Amino acid sequence: MFLHPILKNIKIAFHYNFMKVLKLVVTLGIFLMLATSQNGIKMNFSEMQEKKEIEKIVSIDIGEPVIVENAEYAKILIKNASHYIIGGAPSLPVITKTFVFPFGSKIKEVKLEMKSEKMKIDKEIAISPIPVSYGMKYPKAKSMLSIHGFYPEKWYFYNIGVGLRDGKHVIFVTLKIFPCRYNPNEQEIEYIENARIKIRYELSATTFNNAYDLLIIAPAKWEQILQPLVQHKESHGIKTKLMSVENIVSGYNGRDDAEKVKYAIKDEIEKDGIKYVLLFGGMKRQSMRWWIPVRYSHLDDNSSWEASYLSDLYFADVYKYEDDKIVFDDWDSNGNGIFAEWNKNNKDVLDLYPDVYVGRLACRNAREAKLIVEKIIEYENSNAKNQEWFKKFVTIGGDSFPDKEVGTDYIEGQVENEQAIKYMDGFNAVRIWVENGDIEFTPENAVDVLSQGEGFVYFSGHGNPASWATHPHNDFSTWIDFSLADIKSLKNDGKLPVLVVGGCHNCQFNVSIFKFLEEGIWAYYLGDMTPECWGWQFVRNPNGGAIASIGNTGLGYGTIGDGPVDEIPDSVPDGIPDCIQYLDGWLEPHFFEVY
Repeated sequence: MFLHPILKNIKIAFHYNFMKVLKLVVTLGIFLMLATSQNGIKMNFSEMQEKKEIEKIVSIDIGEPVIVENAEYAKILIKNASHYIIGGAPSLPVITKTFVFPFGSKIKEVKLEMKSEKMKIDKEIAISPIPVSYGMKYPKAKSMLSIHGFYPEKWYFYNIGVGLRDGKHVIFVTLKIFPCRYNPNEQEIEYIENARIKIRYELSATTFNNAYDLLIIAPAKWEQILQPLVQHKESHGIKTKLMSVENIVSGYNGRDDAEKVKYAIKDEIEKDGIKYVLLFGGMKRQSMRWWIPVRYSHLDDNSSWEASYLSDLYFADVYKYEDDKIVFDDWDSNGNGIFAEWNKNNKDVLDLYPDVYVGRLACRNAREAKLIVEKIIEYENSNAKNQEWFKKFVTIGGDSFPDKEVGTDYIEGQVENEQAIKYMDGFNAVRIWVENGDIEFTPENAVDVLSQGEGFVYFSGHGNPASWATHPHNDFSTWIDFSLADIKSLKNDGKLPVLVVGGCHNCQFNVSIFKFLEEGIWAYYLGDMTPECWGWQFVRNPNGGAIASIGNTGLGYGTIGDGPVDEIPDSVPDGIPDCIQYLDGWLEPHFFEVY
């Protein structure tokens, strides 16, 4: 059984939040227990030779905007439209249209035809949600963005990406259409009621070979340990190939070891039709060296916590569309040697669609590697999903943020837990909560329940690499944690869940007891000075724990409130807590929706 990156076809409305979201989804600590050409596309696949230019025309009936007002703000509503979310900017309707074309097609032109009208409005438009992590305050809404003329500046923009759709390599053309634009200086909106999308393209198709399904990349010294896993996968009909990272590093070109590994993955996709990649290895014991190389994303989110974070999406996002061609995506479009860069001065243009399903088992030594192989084989041979214990879904949460100042009183972790429960039909939910749950949340109670076995576990709260914690309702000076020691005490061997954790840095797998040499005493307060991170501790527990963990390798962000005050982002309430409408609190429950 494989746990796939499950938001493989989602694009968020703006790049800042999309990078944060995908950090959680695909890369930031997906510890999966289940489961060359270097210039363009060539090698062992066939391409349809006949090329024919086609024009695709799609008409959109948008309708007149509806203005909803409260005492201070207005919100524009349009049927079947969502809202464009840039923190601190006006919240305006957006219509997203995605078109899928065969891999190898050439997109010649994308345009939108429309006719606009103008309308005066009485109140300012409400402000979009602003991402927050623990301890952050919302800035005053009016100070967030300076706008001259109409916002957004253009009626639409589009993106051409390369990724997977239903397991097949495709090209995505995604349009963001703004049916209303807002001029705050004139207090007017400009809107369209109808539009036509025109896409002119040259149709082509590429068929990949199907020699292998799974590629395992591991250190050469662990190859003997991994042979039983290879044989096990083969016995389950999964054609598996094992490559040593040493052979890859010596046999491929690239600016560093991580890029060489990515080129090897590209080569295996094109040569053998690889669909899944398992990076089998993390840091070398407590050193700052790696069994399998890593890549860091450099997103400047104006936080003092981190300048970069681990991102295994790098290895999954193999291709991009550039100048009418599908090419290798090195994540350094401006060529300055800083990967996935996004700051005030420099912004790399990234594809961000996974082209292969990637997971990492962050084993630090041969003993862990052997343990993990045994756990995978035992789990997959047990037919877990048909066992009675598997039908239990355990959720753990409490009060994440003080939101009374913005007019609400949500217990955010529990709200997010409950949203996930709604998606899990056929499962028996166990709510381990600080208030009104099935069981009161204490570390001891959580250990007792988790040791009985379950199919899935969802923690929603706060974290660092060494611990996860939450608060009692409205008592933000009190922390109730679930520590590394609690994980070690779990005894659910043979009844292992897939774990999803909402909290900062819980799956930051580059920690070490020697981190103080890099970070000084700050490493202790950040939780970086720990032998192994919280998410990996679940997976490598010899007496149980989890079969897989998914969580943040960096900061996680959420939103709070749903009330009409100046500081709150969604100033016209819609009755839905913001904590499940945006960012991590939206993303985490959706893992369970697509299960």
